[in-house]
Amino acid sequence: IMANKPPQNGKIFVVATPIGNTLDITFRAIEILKSVDLIAAEDTRTTKPLLEKYQISTELTSYHKFSEIEKLDYLINIVKSGKNLALVSDAGTPLISDPGNILVDAAIKNNIKVVPIGGISAVTTFLSSVSRQDEDFKFVGFLPKTRNKIEKLISENKFENLVFYESPLRIKETLEIIKNLIPASLVSIGRELTKKFEEIKTAPVLDLIEYYNKNPMKGEIVCMLHKSPKAADFDMLKEAVLKLKNEGFSLRDCTKILQILSDANKNTVKEIFLSYD
Repeated sequence: IMANKPPQNGKIFVVATPIGNTLDITFRAIEILKSVDLIAAEDTRTTKPLLEKYQISTELTSYHKFSEIEKLDYLINIVKSGKNLALVSDAGTPLISDPGNILVDAAIKNNIKVVPIGGISAVTTFLSSVSRQDEDFKFVGFLPKTRNKIEKLISENKFENLVFYESPLRIKETLEIIKNLIPASLVSIGRELTKKFEEIKTAPVLDLIEYYNKNPMKGEIVCMLHKSPKAADFDMLKEAVLKLKNEGFSLRDCTKILQILSDANKNTVKEIFLSYD
């Protein structure tokens, strides 16, 4: 008598859903949501109207940051039994400042295939409408809660295009912090993206503070603090240090040459030089 083979693992589909406009969903996402055995949703009350719009009758279960660990074994066992699971958040792409990381990590450890179903994200939607000095950017999710931690984060990343989420209740305070640290900074803010009252503004931080004092902020917000105006000079200095070091110049010689040519700060040159070790 042949022994029964254990069922093959199902798959976990990480599905992007609209961030506001319900038309921003892919045909593939709709097909997957219809075909899986179960949908794990950050908030079933938010996901139900979307499923109803696209006539999707798949069973729903809640899976949010307060139940991630509690429901982990339940969901993993369902997939290990051979069933397919879709993971969705309230809006946008799961794991991008949304629940799901614990589930995906457990799936990988259990040899369960994770399939990304691409779609909209507030970050990429915002950046596609904001011009910037370079293509690179650094996304840090939601800013810390305390002023000291926000100041530290901004100071450490002033040479980055720093992208973050912020609450409408805290955005004015955050802009004030940016103004105090980098008065000449340029900031972009996207509000209510893809929705009726969508607004995207890029302006000096002082102008934005004045604008939002007159027009109180509401809705979901994505921001970018543009690279410090001195970022380009810093990048050029890094390139010069690397070239001199590759030619065999010592730290002392590099410092002397660059101070003569560009009045470079001695400590900055040293920091860059040693970073290439």
